[in-house]
Amino acid sequence: MTYDLLRGLHIIAVIAWMAGMLYLPRLFVYHMQVERGSDAERLFVDAERRLLRIIINPAMIAAWILGLALLHHRVSLGGWGVLLQPWLATKLLLVLALSAWHGHLAAARKRFEAGTNARSQRYWRMTNELPFVAAIVMVLSVTTEWRL
Repeated sequence: MTYDLLRGLHIIAVIAWMAGMLYLPRLFVYHMQVERGSDAERLFVDAERRLLRIIINPAMIAAWILGLALLHHRVSLGGWGVLLQPWLATKLLLVLALSAWHGHLAAARKRFEAGTNARSQRYWRMTNELPFVAAIVMVLSVTTEWRL
């Protein structure tokens, strides 16, 4: 696989991952507005489960695999010192943070399904944009390598 193809596939996987990570908290907000045990709630539980299992999880796995392949390519060209470059360290740190956020959302989805969600609508609204903010920093870090 060529580097450009790997990079393109990685970007596509990240777009899908981010789209799901931005949409799931919004579904949580809407979920909280319906009556417990109603048909509407069952619809939200099903939509949340499907979004996580069919889009978010596979997209994250693909983004990680393709990202590691890109990292391998960079290391093979420039050695392990590339990992010490601030732009890459920032990106990798944010990827770990987004992966942890992904885990938080997956656990929250289970709590919504069980009817034990303890978070407020305000919490889900306020945190909804966190993946987007992280994506902005990551994209600018990678595309500029901080040479502005």
